[in-house]
Amino acid sequence: MSRHEMGEKTLLIIPPVILIATLGCLEFITRMEILPSLFFPPPTVVVSTLYRMTTEGALLEHLAATVTRLLTGFVLGGIPGMILGMMMGWSLPVRRIFDPFIAALHPVPKISSLPIIMIIFGIGFVSRTIVVAVASFFPMLINTMAGVRQIHPIYFDVAQNCGASRLQVLRRVVLPGATPFILAGVRLGLNVSLSISLAVELLLADKGIGTLIWMAWQTLRIEELYATIVTAAAVGISIRLFVQFLLSRFVPWDSKTRT
Repeated sequence: MSRHEMGEKTLLIIPPVILIATLGCLEFITRMEILPSLFFPPPTVVVSTLYRMTTEGALLEHLAATVTRLLTGFVLGGIPGMILGMMMGWSLPVRRIFDPFIAALHPVPKISSLPIIMIIFGIGFVSRTIVVAVASFFPMLINTMAGVRQIHPIYFDVAQNCGASRLQVLRRVVLPGATPFILAGVRLGLNVSLSISLAVELLLADKGIGTLIWMAWQTLRIEELYATIVTAAAVGISIRLFVQFLLSRFVPWDSKTRT
């Protein structure tokens, strides 16, 4: 085994070791009542609560509602964001037309659009999903545009000299060159969408991880509060693993993107 492979295996072991050590310290501190167990339940209690909520089915039902809202909103907002970002990165006139509007709308907190969306679409699944779509639109647009713009102009010149059509340039130059940035936008867009989805559920929804968090806080069931937060964190980890899989599948030539 080479030194490089040993180093990579060591890096893979370190995060679980840190996690286990941290949980062990928390277990000891809370069991010794150094921290009040009312507000900081032991990790073993949180794990048992998580298991109970899962076996009872309530957690899975709420998780399914959150994931459905998350994925639907991301598709509705992320795909148009990617298309417009590709057009803005490829075409200077398109970028000059849309860039002022993007610069004005992007800093606005996306959750602030919820009242307007509710007025138009009412209180229901559609309005909540549209807010998530708005949140995922901008990360996909900005990352895709940056990915297209970083492609060296010589690649476009070579494709043009070889007589490639615009569709061929898109397939052979633009998409491969921008894919790492697009997948970075997927990760950012999904994470932002998850945050907005939880925020919307805290405010309005009758189902979802955010709803469980709010109900646990209202009834002071702290162990369920922590168990639900752990579930949300697990969704975030799943997003990271999903993007890593896409990188290894579609960007195998760039080993740096796997880290």
